[in-house]
Amino acid sequence: MLESKNKTNEDLDELLLAFIDCKDEKKKRMLHLNIVECGMQLVKKIAGNISAQSGISNEDLIQVGSIGLIKAIEFFNPEKNTRFKTYASYFIRGEIKHYLRDKASIIKAPRELQELVFKISSAVKHLKEKGIEEPSEDQIADVVGVSVTKIHEVMEIELCKSTLSLDQAISSVDDDELTLIDKIPSGDYQEFMNSYENKIMLAEAIKKLPKDLQQIIKMSYYQDLNQREISEKIHISQMQVSRRLKKALNKMYEIIKSKDEN
Repeated sequence: MLESKNKTNEDLDELLLAFIDCKDEKKKRMLHLNIVECGMQLVKKIAGNISAQSGISNEDLIQVGSIGLIKAIEFFNPEKNTRFKTYASYFIRGEIKHYLRDKASIIKAPRELQELVFKISSAVKHLKEKGIEEPSEDQIADVVGVSVTKIHEVMEIELCKSTLSLDQAISSVDDDELTLIDKIPSGDYQEFMNSYENKIMLAEAIKKLPKDLQQIIKMSYYQDLNQREISEKIHISQMQVSRRLKKALNKMYEIIKSKDEN
């Protein structure tokens, strides 16, 4: 299995080198098609992880991810000593994240969304305290005072936001990025993402982090600050921000996983 995987990576790298050096336009087009065909395995893997575990259309994410693959082919520079698979992964994930951000921004204004998310979380907690173990959408909508359609809209944008926040690289093994999405089994993540309790679960996990990691996560997840903005705000380097984010997400994964097992 590992040998086959390494062979695929080597094939991609060899095809890229041949494509870059090729002067014949017809052969160059054929090589481009071969690279795309070979690289689509990576697109499908990345899109599949996000789709199968979040409920977002796999077909849409594959289409968006393939744009990232094509851009990676165009801009790849073998002199940088980076494996094409690693390079392409960033472009594929980048295109998917742009798609999710655009989708999220169209659905609801951030401030209104945050207010509704808080009201929905409070409504779920209130209904559970009254003995309703699994509150229905109708019951939640009634308590919040909005339509079920509005509840659906909030769920959709929160799905996009949560997917974006949790789909951050937390470790790297043999050029393969692992994310919190990849580490949580599909069924567990589906339940986690589709539950109205996702905000509560995340909040509980964040509270158990050390103060410095709490600060980083809150800035990244709740304030939507990028790593440069965070580094400027708390006066540490971007590399330190990146390391703390990875450490925090690893710890959050362990906390959430531990809670599921108990």
